[in-house]
Amino acid sequence: MPSPVETFLLQHHELTRRYFLRFGAVGLVASGSLPLLATSIARGDADERSLAHLESWLTKPDEFQDVSRGDPMPHSLPEARRAEVGLTRETWKLEVLSDPDHPARLHEPMSAADRTALDFAGLMQLGETHSVRFPKVMTCLNLGCPLGNGIWEGVPLREVLWRTEPRQDLRRVFYHGYHNDDAAQMFRSSLPVGRVLEDPFDLPPVILCYKLNGQWLTPERGGPVRVVVPEAYGFKSIKWLTHVYLSNIATANDTYAEQNNDVDSPLKTFCATLRFPSEVKAGTPIAVTGYAQVGISGLSKVQTWVHNEADEMPEDGRFFTDAPWRDAEILPPPDSMGGDIPDDRVPPNTMGFDNDTGRPLNWPLRLTKAHWATLLPGLPPGEYSLRCRTVDSHGHAQPMPRPFRKSGHAAIERVRFTVVS
Repeated sequence: MPSPVETFLLQHHELTRRYFLRFGAVGLVASGSLPLLATSIARGDADERSLAHLESWLTKPDEFQDVSRGDPMPHSLPEARRAEVGLTRETWKLEVLSDPDHPARLHEPMSAADRTALDFAGLMQLGETHSVRFPKVMTCLNLGCPLGNGIWEGVPLREVLWRTEPRQDLRRVFYHGYHNDDAAQMFRSSLPVGRVLEDPFDLPPVILCYKLNGQWLTPERGGPVRVVVPEAYGFKSIKWLTHVYLSNIATANDTYAEQNNDVDSPLKTFCATLRFPSEVKAGTPIAVTGYAQVGISGLSKVQTWVHNEADEMPEDGRFFTDAPWRDAEILPPPDSMGGDIPDDRVPPNTMGFDNDTGRPLNWPLRLTKAHWATLLPGLPPGEYSLRCRTVDSHGHAQPMPRPFRKSGHAAIERVRFTVVS
């Protein structure tokens, strides 16, 4: 069975194959030179029939890449132990309390001791009138590849926050999940309370999430309930949620902040190559394919630039602003969204999708992913480098406007290739 990375590459191959078919024989020849970047694909295990049935945009829940923390991983606990510590839908409880170190004034805190903690049935009751669903790519702050793209469903966190009847001294909300009853393993994230109470810039709300692609969250994906912050990197979307604290603290107190990370930086827009020949014949058109993360500032273009290593580099600094960039094509939404979503159809009332057709209202969708491809003209013999970049919807070319590594990956990728006679 293919690994998640192999499956992702197979999906990408099917999308980009259609693009190159438009160029007829030239496109087919060029795309035939592309390497297959996973072991099982290189062995030829997958044929065109299997490619046609693979998901193409949403990731199957059990094929998300996992960067969870814990020793042991909470999702690996035996079912009886998970039930005992509240990691099943039948036993889950959420406490919403005032921060004891920086207290906010709450009239009705929700605690296990007082038997007022929220249980799963109570969350489902809220979901009857307040549930939302939206697409989001899950990405690690310090990685340059997506962990998976899904439709996340849950109840806005604010609906639960208001149940505590906060009165004053509330500036920040922080939260953590189950951590093996070991304080040293606790992983905590936080948000300004304004982001929980309001959704700026047409963002979806911060949610207490219980479904992914229309299916109950599995323990591997953080079930029974996790936080999902639409515009944030994965460390904000805490798994196995158990505690929310309402606080008067003035600064972020995320665990990730202790590792010199910018913990309030939202998703960036960037791109990378996926399939590219390491060697091509002189004069032969060159097929290039890749993917893009569509960050909070959207995506208007993907561009490539080929540089002959024998030539001097542009004199415009490390971001190559004045290089001769060439537009690639952002591929359209696929016919099937994939992801094992029920009936192969995005559910009604999913943000960003038409209720009648189940199709995206615009493309590419912000805070998700997209694929791209281009067919470059043939080149004379030599050693070359290819770079790719995005341009967001505000005209900022990657890695701007936030080029700093600890605020999320956005470096311009460079791949080398040889043109032979």
